[in-house]
Amino acid sequence: GAWGITWMWPEGQIGPFPVHDEEHKVLKDITEWRKYVKAPEIPTDDETWAPAIAHAQAVDRNEEFVTAMAAPGVFEMTHHLMSMEDALMALYEEPEAMHELIDYITEFELAYAKIVIEKIHPDALFHHDDWGSQINSFISPEMFKRFFLPAYKKIYGYYKANGVEVIVHHSDSYAANLVPFMIEMGVDIWQGVMTTNNAPELIEKYVGKITFMGDIDSGYLDLPDWKPERCAEAVERACRRCGKKYFIPCLTMGGPDSIYPGVYGQVNQEIDRMSREMF
Repeated sequence: GAWGITWMWPEGQIGPFPVHDEEHKVLKDITEWRKYVKAPEIPTDDETWAPAIAHAQAVDRNEEFVTAMAAPGVFEMTHHLMSMEDALMALYEEPEAMHELIDYITEFELAYAKIVIEKIHPDALFHHDDWGSQINSFISPEMFKRFFLPAYKKIYGYYKANGVEVIVHHSDSYAANLVPFMIEMGVDIWQGVMTTNNAPELIEKYVGKITFMGDIDSGYLDLPDWKPERCAEAVERACRRCGKKYFIPCLTMGGPDSIYPGVYGQVNQEIDRMSREMF
């Protein structure tokens, strides 16, 4: 794959993940990152971009946002290259090399942003970077502030300075402790707010500064033997407890789909029902 990363999708699992045994790990020693980490070429030719340009031109911008997507995010890139354990340890053991690697990834993101903006002039950005597990962030707020906040201020600042009105950051995880940084870096909507974050409390605490999108856990509903009544109950709970302002009900997973067919459509129906009841 891109950046030399090897991906594996084990049978029975719901998604792929990089392979980090000795043979496949791209970066075995963070201090030697320059030798091993090579950003891929970003295509700029008309032929490659034609479908995206046609798609963007077909959107009525008065009604919908033309949205660019960026994935994986900066934090994800570090652990895709070197494994979660090595990436987290490197923040403590080799902070200078980590800052350099993060800067390199950030430069790649900015190069991508420049081309995307030139080609399709997006109104919105959907940017992926999972920052936590279900119960905590992967790194402490202090470490996040030191290593990742500056990178995202540059990236999101660039999009905002170039006509992107809405920045949606996807992290389907716990990240309540990182919300102040999301606001500072320019995130308009945090998508992927798991129920463990206590969204009603966050909406009240940061009222008007950021919108929370989620509170319907994919892990609870998106199952092989999913039940419509379970979807109805979860959607109703989210809408009633989070209210009508600075909240968008949504499956935490993000994209316009579910792992198991039918779940996404069912949840959308229930959201429509709640919209009619509440508005």
